[in-house]
Order: sequence, then structure tokens, then C-alpha cells
Amino acid sequence: MKALRYFAMAVACTLFAACQDTEWDKITPNGAELYGNSSIDDNNIKTIAELKQMYPNVFATTDQNALVDKDLKIKGRVTGNDIRGNIYKQFMIQDETGAIIIAVNESGISGYLAEGQEIVVDLKGLHVGGYSRQPEVGAPYNGSSIGRMQKDVFQKHFKFTASPIQPVEPIEFNVNMNMDDNCAKLVTIRNVTFADANGANTYAPGDSSVTILGGCVNRKLSQFAESKLVIRTSTYARFAANKLPYDEVNKRPLAVDITGIATRYRDTWQVLIRKESDVVPSNQ
Repeated sequence: MKALRYFAMAVACTLFAACQDTEWDKITPNGAELYGNSSIDDNNIKTIAELKQMYPNVFATTDQNALVDKDLKIKGRVTGNDIRGNIYKQFMIQDETGAIIIAVNESGISGYLAEGQEIVVDLKGLHVGGYSRQPEVGAPYNGSSIGRMQKDVFQKHFKFTASPIQPVEPIEFNVNMNMDDNCAKLVTIRNVTFADANGANTYAPGDSSVTILGGCVNRKLSQFAESKLVIRTSTYARFAANKLPYDEVNKRPLAVDITGIATRYRDTWQVLIRKESDVVPSNQ
């Protein structure tokens, strides 16, 4: 009997180990998909630039939205998510022509949409709009504005592609580059210093020492002090209490390269740092 019992246990362990090789991270116990909708086809995929051209008045006007009532899809790679809390309940995708924000009322998006993951978004039944002229995909908010769609809605409207994860290379930031074409793209700003860096100031203190707008702090760069460019950090970002880059030896702001998402607020660039490693000492 003992031999039979051990044999049964061995078989059970073998079967369990075999099950571990299946993609349990992408299915639920009843065999349904945990994330996304694989039944979405690849018909009528448009570039992000083409999408913007189809709704020019919606994206160009502050706080408008429109229902997408036709079979229309976009495809792109994730460039920004909520991994360190500075991007909240939204993420960005980018293709070879442009970038756009996908607004979803969900936390923990980075858990299944990593940087470099390629997805297809089925826009039919969703809304597109310009939040202060920043193109977004989401749902109506406060009348004509654009806001977040519910997470269960989003799950029905996207699918993973078979393409392996491949992070998008940032473009070189130019404050004068075309906002309509480049807003929400991943960029790198070279050899800059924070105007407020003094060895004590942090990215986004949650107190009265700075102006807080929408739960965020806007920091100027010395090289762009007179331009419409800010580095925008949420007071809830996990690096909000980190000190602004400062050269303790020479007692001056440290020159750094900053990578982030170049969103727009009307005619102002608001660059969102995604994580601490997006800011590195400059080699220039």
C-alpha cells in the first residue's frame, strides 16, 4: 500500500510540475483570459498620426471628446506606466508616427503592461479627446471633457501582440518641436539642471513650501527658465521626497539627462519622469 501511495504522490507532483509550464499568469482558473481580449482582430489598424487626423477638431480643442463609432484600432508599445506612481491611472503607447495616452480607472497597470509591451487597442465604443489639447483615449468626463474609462471596459478593448517586449528609444527633446506631432512621446532632455536644486529641495514635497497644482509640483530647468517647460512630479510618486540632483562637492546643481513622457498642457510641455533611473548624471 505504501508503494502505491508513493507512486500516486509522484504522479500528482509530476502533473503539478507540468502545469507550472503553462501560462498561468495570463489565464484564470476557469480558462478565461486574465488580461485583454485575444478575439480582437488586426483589421483597420491605423497609426496614431492617422487617428489624430481623423479627429482634428476634437484633439485641437481644449477638453472635448468624441465617440468612436467605427471599426478602428491603433497599435503601439507602452512607454510609460504607473510603476513608480508618477503616472496615475493611465499609460502611454507610441508607434513610429506618434504617441497617445490611454486613461483607465485602474491602479497597478504596470503589473501587466510593461514598458516595451506592444498592444492593439480597439477604439470602437471608446471615446477620444483632448485633455487640455493632450490626445487621450478614455471615456467622457464632466460633460464634454475626456477622462478615464472603467478597467473592465478597457480589458475588452485591448490585446497583447505576439511581438516580444522591446522598449522604445526616446527622441531628443527640443522645446520648439511640434507639439501636435510629439506630445506624449518618450524623450530625453540632455545636460540640464534643476533651477531649485540646492541640496535640500526635493522633487515634490507635499507641504506649503511649493505650489501644488492637481497634486503635483512643477519644477523648472535652469536652461529653460523662460520657456514653457516643466518637470511635473506627483506628491504621491515614490521618488517625490528624493532630493533634486545636486553636486555636493562643488555646491551647485548637478547636470543631468532626464528621460520622461513629454505630455502637454495646452501650450506647455509637462515632462513626467517615470522612475528614478530616468535621471542620470550628464556626460556632456
